[in-house]
Amino acid sequence: VNTRKHPLGIPPPSEKDWTKEDQEDFFLLDPDRKRDVLPQPFRMINKLVMQVFENAMEIIERREMLQEAQKPKVQSKKCYPTAEFQVTERANCLAVSGKHIFVGLSVGLTAFTMCDFKNVSTWDAAKTEICAIHASDLGNECHVLLAVDEMGLAWLFCFHKESFLLIKILNEVEDISQRSPCVEVVLSPGGDYAGILLQGNTKAWLEIYQLPKDSWLTEMEKSAGAAEELACSKRRSNCSSEVQNMGTFLLQKLPVSAIQVDIELDPPVLLLTVRPPKPITGTSFKGPLDALKEVDDDSMLGLGYNHLIKDSQWELQEAIFRSIYQEYLESVGVIEEEIPRYATFHFLLPSRILVGPEMKEQSDIPVGIGVHWVGNHNFCLYFLNRSLNEEAGSDLKPDIVWPCAAPIACSAVSSCSRYLALAGEDVTITIWDKHLGYPLSVTAILEERFIRSIHFL
Repeated sequence: VNTRKHPLGIPPPSEKDWTKEDQEDFFLLDPDRKRDVLPQPFRMINKLVMQVFENAMEIIERREMLQEAQKPKVQSKKCYPTAEFQVTERANCLAVSGKHIFVGLSVGLTAFTMCDFKNVSTWDAAKTEICAIHASDLGNECHVLLAVDEMGLAWLFCFHKESFLLIKILNEVEDISQRSPCVEVVLSPGGDYAGILLQGNTKAWLEIYQLPKDSWLTEMEKSAGAAEELACSKRRSNCSSEVQNMGTFLLQKLPVSAIQVDIELDPPVLLLTVRPPKPITGTSFKGPLDALKEVDDDSMLGLGYNHLIKDSQWELQEAIFRSIYQEYLESVGVIEEEIPRYATFHFLLPSRILVGPEMKEQSDIPVGIGVHWVGNHNFCLYFLNRSLNEEAGSDLKPDIVWPCAAPIACSAVSSCSRYLALAGEDVTITIWDKHLGYPLSVTAILEERFIRSIHFL
């Protein structure tokens, strides 16, 4: 009896089962026969997958070619001006406040209305060139303007009833040689405070002024009433003279803006002076107890002046550093630490970390300023509710210090004043939640760049 030793089954595929077409294709794709031979049905699956992939690549290439062909046909949208207004002199800068547009000219200031772009007023008494201008709406058709001219003088104006009124030149001194030019001006939202950055020959400092806008508005209302009374009296006198001379008259109404009334507004009050931080030197304390006595409000975070490092320790550390990196210092050159001469500052609205125990919180009035100096790691916060009896010559200490890992290159504050963006020289951007006092995100730019400005959109 003949019996099968193995069960009946389908024999495995072999090279004899290949078709001539498959054999030729396989030889052309793999002439050295280095790839493993796929058995059926995997060869069929592989062939179908490759066919689908090739079809997909053909579709992608056709779409890319179609997009490249459509690019020259797409034209950018052209925007044309809806209106224009002419100025008599060269325009250097402009600012918008309320329903008016203020333009800084080569000989002064001019104001236009936004509804009909009509020139309503011009100030050219000093014949000075205005290079920068900031404006804020105080309400009741009153605006405050802060302008900087070509000589670095900071001019404070009040615009009311289509007329400019000069209040004060903030950095004017009798001796011109002692004058410090203004390089930056900032007005707080609402016009409650103004800040100017001044630069001397070897130093720089920041001055913050409180603007008495309530007294200005009250004085403007009184002057408007006096101007109306004066206009009425002039109309009555004109009418009576015409009746006596001609018997008939034509009543003409004089514009109130044409009546000049002498107005004296209260000058701004210098609230605080912020100077750049001094370089850290050796300690003058004899022990830890003397250093702890200088710490205010039990706060251990400051600018780093109240330390116990001696001059000899600084010198030893510097000597070690120079000995290790001597070749790099010789190629680059040694840069001595200097006092910074430029600062960026922002007026900040109330938040959880900017409201003191004795401060009355108002959501639309700034309660502090944030300042950072060029090349410095610290972002310093100062409260604005300081007493005017503090010594003017003493160095003002920040109320809150936010240290950063790298020197701060630039900063920005959102329109709601809640978010603060700090860009460091190490090309990292940190977004802080100012109300809660912690960072929301840290973004590092991998490419070697330098961030010069940052803005919230």
